[in-house]
Amino acid sequence: MNSPVETSGWSRVTLGLGGNVGDPRQTMADALARLDGRDDCRVVSVSKLYRTPPWGKTDQADFLNCCALIETRLAPQPLLELCLSIEREMKRVRIERWGPRTIDIDILTYDDQDVSTETLAIPHPRITERAFVLVPLADIAPELDIAGKSVRDWTSIVDAGGIEAASADGGWWRSNE
Repeated sequence: MNSPVETSGWSRVTLGLGGNVGDPRQTMADALARLDGRDDCRVVSVSKLYRTPPWGKTDQADFLNCCALIETRLAPQPLLELCLSIEREMKRVRIERWGPRTIDIDILTYDDQDVSTETLAIPHPRITERAFVLVPLADIAPELDIAGKSVRDWTSIVDAGGIEAASADGGWWRSNE
């Protein structure tokens, strides 16, 4: 793992990861290791792993989800391209919206920036409606402000029914827990 020594030029980013096809735990662990192994990215903190019911399209298997706090020297668009590249390397196929997937890597927040382009929206749209994002995000960034409220506050008002911890802590991605 890269060590957070010098922070000049680094941006703090939160990512949401999830999947429900194959071995999503291992796939997410591999994705985090790929990010952490780069010179321009480092993983600072990872949430517990959570088993979550599907959202949007509900006639599919439960998901495993987590969030990660990273530091990066990449601007938002190149970071998105990196995340999409990792998804493709891990056999992500986009067939239907909110459908089954090997992995999904979403940029949730990027420093305090608001980004709105054809391909990228930061903060991630619908973040405040999604317990499968807010619950793990609260593990690593409970005071993070999104749309005028802390993640902790958003978590207290969203329906988190059916979400359960699938790991004891955030070290799951480095071990065979």
